[in-house]
Amino acid sequence: MDTRNLLAQRARAERPAAHNPALFLFAALLCAAGVAATYWFFVRTTTGQLADESAFQEAELIAPATERPVIAFLDELPLISVFIAVIVVVFVSILRHRISPAVIALGTFGAANVSSQLLKRTVLDRPDRGVVTLDFNSLPSGHTTLAASAAAAVFLLASPRWRPLVALFGGSYAVLAGAATFLNLWHRPADVVASLLVVAAWTLVGGLVMMRTNPDWNRWPANGAAQGTAKVIAVICAVPGVLATAASLGLYFYARWNPTAVSTSAPLYFWAGLTLIVGVGFLVSALACWLFNQQAGDPARVAGGSRGNRR
Repeated sequence: MDTRNLLAQRARAERPAAHNPALFLFAALLCAAGVAATYWFFVRTTTGQLADESAFQEAELIAPATERPVIAFLDELPLISVFIAVIVVVFVSILRHRISPAVIALGTFGAANVSSQLLKRTVLDRPDRGVVTLDFNSLPSGHTTLAASAAAAVFLLASPRWRPLVALFGGSYAVLAGAATFLNLWHRPADVVASLLVVAAWTLVGGLVMMRTNPDWNRWPANGAAQGTAKVIAVICAVPGVLATAASLGLYFYARWNPTAVSTSAPLYFWAGLTLIVGVGFLVSALACWLFNQQAGDPARVAGGSRGNRR
């Protein structure tokens, strides 16, 4: 009896929540590198500035000058995002009778928004590359950061059973907010992409802290049924992410190599920018879904180890 208990404890120790913290840190650094690469190409180079500004100008031609239907949504976005995050944080704190998950989620929310503003206003600049555009830096997008970080706070507070669905719907919400920001001519596509990656980096750091400090509810149910569903949802996030990103690259290179193909009736840079927002948003959701699924505690290993010893 004592031997079985010891073996079960050892099996449990093999798969605690966030059992491989290096994956979180590596993924966070990868997202940070994505922010740097986005800034370098779309802001520091002439080619990138031209592509981003062309997408912005084509959006201005496509979108009606007045009465844009999504502008009301965009105007209310900061209040909606904060309201969602606060309600979920308060609800989960009361439900679990714990303060630390709420503090971590709010800390992640705050860190993403503060760092986004610091990057945009004090760290990054926009050099003159001869492209007729706004002469100040607007990367990353504050509106998109606010919406995406609100979704991230909800994602962090969800249990492993519900995190995949939150990743899917929260990622869709962030993509919609970013696309609205672009369509309403508040930001260029690269600004939106950078903000999604900023939020992703902080979500991964916050997730590592959340899982390590609250391992008891950051684990799968013992029956293991939810894990199969989580894998399906990760694929559902990944497929549009891969397809949209591939479409964005294809449209960009086609427009670059065939400039005569670009016209009002064929706004290739606009579609390249829009699909890049969609692609990055869903790829980030797929990454979060897969990593948090894989790193959740797995009590099913305990049951397996015990059955194996009884045989």
